[in-house]
Amino acid sequence: MSESNGRAPEGEPQRERHRGPVTLRRTAMTDSTADQRLLDSRQRDDWKTRDAWRALRILSEFVEGFDTLSDLPPAVSVFGSARSRPDSPECRLAEALGGELARAGYAVITGGGPGVMEAANRGASEAGGLSVGLGIELPFEQGINEWVDLAIDFRYFFARKTMFVKYAQAFVVLPGGFGTMDELFEALTLVQTGKVTRFPVVLMGTRYWGGLIDWLRDTMSAEGKIGPVDLDLICLTDDVNEAVRHIVEAEAVLSAEQEAVREEAVARTAADQRVAADEGGRD
Repeated sequence: MSESNGRAPEGEPQRERHRGPVTLRRTAMTDSTADQRLLDSRQRDDWKTRDAWRALRILSEFVEGFDTLSDLPPAVSVFGSARSRPDSPECRLAEALGGELARAGYAVITGGGPGVMEAANRGASEAGGLSVGLGIELPFEQGINEWVDLAIDFRYFFARKTMFVKYAQAFVVLPGGFGTMDELFEALTLVQTGKVTRFPVVLMGTRYWGGLIDWLRDTMSAEGKIGPVDLDLICLTDDVNEAVRHIVEAEAVLSAEQEAVREEAVARTAADQRVAADEGGRD
């Protein structure tokens, strides 16, 4: 990059960073992120002023996310590494998965970046489904991949993570790094603790995830840190059709359970009304 004007040499892609609705290029780019500035405990002097204003910015991200995504069809959030090459096994798997989810009637939500995320978005888009990308401001440029139909750029990880959970009927997790692990265990914790309505979590890539599953079973569960039933929260497979079938069947079971609860509530209300009517008649 030229030192005089910050422009990329001719023929090279222009570097840019997305900070919420703001796009930064060249000398306007900074080295820090909104999350970093929010969580930096060393800058205590301005907490009472700046953090109060940040609260409004955080609120605006939730409002924007809720307003934009509220009309989504049933959706599945797909996670995986941004570093995976397009010809890698996990990217081929993600592309096939995106296509099958679209054909099953689901929108596909990813982090909107390259690698596995781009592959899943591409599969969904080419199959005629809705392809969603929830981007995040990072110290290194990433941007929204070209296969995303509907994109939102977030400043704050926690606002973005809420959208991944709130608008998904399931999570599918392909090979990835720390960010992928973070999303995986966030989902498992929310389901285990009952903070969200039960939904399926699918791990795709038995060779990649097999060691983790062994450790969860042989160490974490064996030592009583989780219950044996908690392992049932995870479906491990290499088969795209099995993954989609697991999601569809889980949704059907949950819908049937919710319908049974509604019918029971209606029957209870009707019974209470009959009792009240009988008591009123005796009076």
